[in-house]
Amino acid sequence: MSINLSTLPANEKNKIELDKQASFLVWKLREAKAVPDEIDQQAAKIVDDAEKASFLESVDKYKRVMGVA
Repeated sequence: MSINLSTLPANEKNKIELDKQASFLVWKLREAKAVPDEIDQQAAKIVDDAEKASFLESVDKYKRVMGVA
């Protein structure tokens, strides 16, 4: 089953993008290419509270998956 992401509503596309950013930031943290403050800085840039909560949930998810404390 394939899904065309371009047909999703804008809020769903943004949620996917925030999830990708969370994954990348946690990976950088694991590889010692970033500091934990970068996650806080990225979260501070997100204005919408629901999007910020989604981003932080994704960060927690990827920290568990990647074994980052």
